[in-house]
Amino acid sequence: MTSIYNIKINNLQGKAIDLSAYKNKSLLFVNVASKCGFTPQYKDLEELHQTYQDDLVVIGVPCNQFGKQEPGNSDEIEEFCQVNYGVSFLITEKIDVKGDEQHPLYDWLTNKSLNGKKSSSVKWNFQKYMVDKEGKLIDYYFSLTKPLSSKITKNIK
Repeated sequence: MTSIYNIKINNLQGKAIDLSAYKNKSLLFVNVASKCGFTPQYKDLEELHQTYQDDLVVIGVPCNQFGKQEPGNSDEIEEFCQVNYGVSFLITEKIDVKGDEQHPLYDWLTNKSLNGKKSSSVKWNFQKYMVDKEGKLIDYYFSLTKPLSSKITKNIK
């Protein structure tokens, strides 16, 4: 088992995110896209962030692997999130969440031999992965699970 806190990923501006800075907070990773039927979940993700920011870090992870629904570059993604949804939660660089170029973050999230809990595959945009305050995978939730669902909120605190 590997620690999620050792994984390197950059924010939209290309600066390294230190996941270990979020120890003692739950983490919710969501692969996001701006041209998807689930894109309005940005609103609920922002509400989740605002409501639980003392205990939860919401991290949006742009991905263009599902229907090419995140075609934008970093500046376009940032502007879209700000203008349309007032997003203030953390957004990472655009990455692959599956396949040969899968980012190490999603390798950890989807591989039981790394996360110690369960293996999964990312089926579509806005699939969610919850990690507890000790850096252990709790579970994942398909796109249909709304960000404010009790399935998610019951794991915060």
